[in-house]
Amino acid sequence: MTTAPWPSVDSDSTCRHCGSYVTDQFGRVFGDGDDRVHRCCHCDSYRRIQRGSAAGIAVGIPDPETTSGHHGGGSDV
Repeated sequence: MTTAPWPSVDSDSTCRHCGSYVTDQFGRVFGDGDDRVHRCCHCDSYRRIQRGSAAGIAVGIPDPETTSGHHGGGSDV
């Protein structure tokens, strides 16, 4: 049996929060134990992703979707 060098059709290559495409590598690095991505760069800040939001972990940094003045929100002024 030969293994294809490209990702399989069965790979979970979408963000579970916003539905954006994510690479298999992003899922392996930042996703949960099953490489599933709960938040991605399209719907969350990189600071939160680095601390575990992509793996579904609650982090102490404000969510950019619900807090104004953060990535994706309105200005602080």
